Amino acid sequence: MIRKSDDFTRRILNFPAIRPCDLVCFSSIMNSLIDLCHTICHYKSRTFFTNKKNARDSIRLIEIFLVFLEDIQNGHSRNESTLVLGLSELHFIFQKVQFLLEDCSRDDARIWMLVKSENVSSQFRLLMRSIAVALDVLPVEGLDVSAEVGEMVEFVSRQAFKAKFDVEVDDRRVSRKVLGVLDRFGNRIVPESSDLMRVLEYLGIQSWTECNKEVKFLEGEIGQECLTDEKRDVGFLSSLMAFMIYCRCTLFVVVDNAPIRQSDGVGCISDLIGCLNPDDLRCPITLEIMIDPVTISTGHTYDRTSIMKWFKSGNHTCPKTGERLISIDLVPNLALKRLIKQYCSENGIPFPETGGRNHDITRSAGAGSATAEQVMTLLASFLVGKLMVGTREEQQKAAYEIRLLTKTSVFNRSCLVEADAIPLLLNLLSSSNPAAQENAIAALMNLSKYSKSKRIMIESGGLDLIVGVLNEGLKIEARQHAAGTLFYLASVEEYCKMIGKIPGVIPALMELIRDGPDRAKKNALVTIFGLLMNPENHCRVLAAGFVPLLVNLLTSSQRDDLITDSLAVLATLAEKLYGTMAIISAGTLPVIAEVLSSLNSRPAREYCVSLLLALCINDGADVVPLLVKNPSLMVALYSLLTDGTPRARKKANSLIRILHAFNEKSSSSLMATALPPEQFIHVW
Repeated sequence: MIRKSDDFTRRILNFPAIRPCDLVCFSSIMNSLIDLCHTICHYKSRTFFTNKKNARDSIRLIEIFLVFLEDIQNGHSRNESTLVLGLSELHFIFQKVQFLLEDCSRDDARIWMLVKSENVSSQFRLLMRSIAVALDVLPVEGLDVSAEVGEMVEFVSRQAFKAKFDVEVDDRRVSRKVLGVLDRFGNRIVPESSDLMRVLEYLGIQSWTECNKEVKFLEGEIGQECLTDEKRDVGFLSSLMAFMIYCRCTLFVVVDNAPIRQSDGVGCISDLIGCLNPDDLRCPITLEIMIDPVTISTGHTYDRTSIMKWFKSGNHTCPKTGERLISIDLVPNLALKRLIKQYCSENGIPFPETGGRNHDITRSAGAGSATAEQVMTLLASFLVGKLMVGTREEQQKAAYEIRLLTKTSVFNRSCLVEADAIPLLLNLLSSSNPAAQENAIAALMNLSKYSKSKRIMIESGGLDLIVGVLNEGLKIEARQHAAGTLFYLASVEEYCKMIGKIPGVIPALMELIRDGPDRAKKNALVTIFGLLMNPENHCRVLAAGFVPLLVNLLTSSQRDDLITDSLAVLATLAEKLYGTMAIISAGTLPVIAEVLSSLNSRPAREYCVSLLLALCINDGADVVPLLVKNPSLMVALYSLLTDGTPRARKKANSLIRILHAFNEKSSSSLMATALPPEQFIHVW
């Protein structure tokens, strides 16, 4: 009757209890309530880092009440309907108790539960008072129970009502210490390490990993809070997250149990996103990537703007199924939105915010609060100091922390650039330590997304060092991050030209595409695509034999994103006449036509049509006769006219016109040759 808290997403300190249905029978409500009480009693084996006494007292009272429930489980009552009503109310309250105990025992929300101790104790007090009220009206006298069991109910009722459930003294003391440290941070004062350690010791946080769990939890809460109208806790959450990040970076020497390999990079997103079809991120109505995905009652997801327009037009059906909707309520699909934002960020796709409601604080220009900004400024100086004069282990850890800090936050990047982290990270690229080199180049790749950093990298002589890692990196991950760094540097026209002139760049990128893992292939492909923004690099790419390599990738890869990127590069090369000649000479035309017919990805189909259109325009005499012989091609083109993007439909239409014009011309020529000469002689 009750869903476990792990079965659905729930904000912490939020208690979405569900009332049993009105028609529930005595045995069902009794069995469910007993199971729920057993679940609550099992929480006494868990560790409560804060609110310990309140949690223990609550569990103790419910243990006593459980004896009463088990005693009456198989009994009868003269007022069974009234009893069911009372038990249903207790079931509703006990659900909330379970949620509260779950939150108090979480191992990733310790500091948040600490600073929320006042609210937590109030919740315990409110729930226990509610239990007392429910027990007062429970018709115990109508039950066939012993006097001792009846006294148990009275005892639980009295204790639930009388117990104070105040904030515990130690919780209040440590919470004040946290607030005091935040005040010092706000005044640009570096706190004593001993003060920080006392807080972490009280919370039982003994390792880098445990500290990082707190950071991840607070980061998730900030994202959830930003989706609300008021955003009341965003600033405070940001300050607390900065507090924990500072502790993580300064108090722990070893990164324990944390994977050094990270899924950051151009296109190096999580394995989940790597397996997604990009079409799954598009609205079924507009066929564009969704900005604010919402789910309707049929379970299908649409962009909020497009489905609202659909409803306002008088439609009360599901656009995909045609099913009539009883309700047009929209449920935000937050999990999908996070995937879309990460996908867009890692692939350089702009992601507009929707009226300021869904603002992602981690990717904003600010840090979320004035205190968090001061913490990051102090932390940047600390990490740069470790890079400058620290031991090899300290330098490696500092590079790793910078890598994490710069992955999503624009503000963190700006702070570290201002603190002169770039030259020191460049020095680490020559390290013989594979982990140090990889962390340094990954951090540089993240920093290269910040406009000011590009100039600093070039002026610091970083280009040769980055290319060196691309060619001879100690780990394949380091080489793929180097490719990603070059991609961002190539966004500046001057640097794009410089990179293209370095002899080893294009062959090294080709090697990554040929022999590297999928993530390395992705980075190398988008870097080549970026280099092609400079016309001089077209010849270099073609001369290196890039076209056959891409054709091989088209036929061998199962990943839509790699096929899309390969087609994007080929379409760009085909814009020039010599690019068209190279593509045709490589015998790629049948492959491209076949790929178009088999593609499911809309972006890939659009690039494929762009490529074929460019080939027809630049060398129609050789290309068009071959294309008209492929019957499946016209099917694919007409399909794009109905379900493609506006740009894809326009290109598909142009290509269809070219093919139809050729067919009409061919038909006219055949007709002329088929008619006998006398048909054209006029008899006078």
